[in-house]
Amino acid sequence: MNTGAIDLPLLQNSSTMGSAIPPIQLIPTSPRAAALPEAARTGGIEVSWARHLDEVREAQRLRYAVFAGEMGANLPQTLPGHDVDLFDDFCEHLLVRDADTREVIGTYRVLTPVQARRVGSTYSDTEFDLTRLRLIRDRMVELGRSCVHADHRHGGVIMALWGALAEFMVRNQLDTMVGCASMPMNGQGSSGALAAGHAAASIWRKVSQTHMASIEFHVRPRLPLPIERLDSSLELEPPALIKGYLRLGARVLGPPAWDPDFNTADLPMMMRIADLPPRYRKHFLGA
Repeated sequence: MNTGAIDLPLLQNSSTMGSAIPPIQLIPTSPRAAALPEAARTGGIEVSWARHLDEVREAQRLRYAVFAGEMGANLPQTLPGHDVDLFDDFCEHLLVRDADTREVIGTYRVLTPVQARRVGSTYSDTEFDLTRLRLIRDRMVELGRSCVHADHRHGGVIMALWGALAEFMVRNQLDTMVGCASMPMNGQGSSGALAAGHAAASIWRKVSQTHMASIEFHVRPRLPLPIERLDSSLELEPPALIKGYLRLGARVLGPPAWDPDFNTADLPMMMRIADLPPRYRKHFLGA
């Protein structure tokens, strides 16, 4: 258990550019109780942490629309029209809303070290052997299920999410974020899927030459993308979200895993607060 870290309360089963996110005040009272922030409104959007199940359901509906509707993911039918898995009940859910319509247009979920111990692992553990990260787990949160509504994919939403995440990390005395950054492989037909595989292999080759973490943090995929059978010579840019992570100082921890349910090639990535470039540190943390 990380020293000094304070979890947000567990949810109960009942019915970015230029935006400054107010500090998230976490007041230690009991392991399941802490103050929740008011929604931060700026630039026509609001950022807040989900406080009850109905708000989590809004995030899960957005995730379903993006992952199943757009990417063709094969999601379990736990709740029709929602993306739900066993980690959701242990995570904190960050929401971005359109301030006028109140619709959730962006989301992240965050699994803290304490909650990872309670559920028994992280989602990333199901895709990668994270043995080499064992010494930093007490200071490490997992980011996952990030998505933004198709009509709102601009820098403001992403920067608002990242700003709130940075505040959360600092105020909980956590310093490392890990997660799986997905490269879609939903090409049409066998030739399209193959081309998507070539693209993922080529992006891996490119980022591995410039943004690899040091060897003590390297991890191995449990179901590797068959890089050796793919053409990795294509000159392609990484997806926008991965490019954004790299600009923030993120590092790649190893070759991609293939996620057959989501039909994606997933890169294991790590971001550390200490590695934030000065301009982003000032933007997010005022330091």
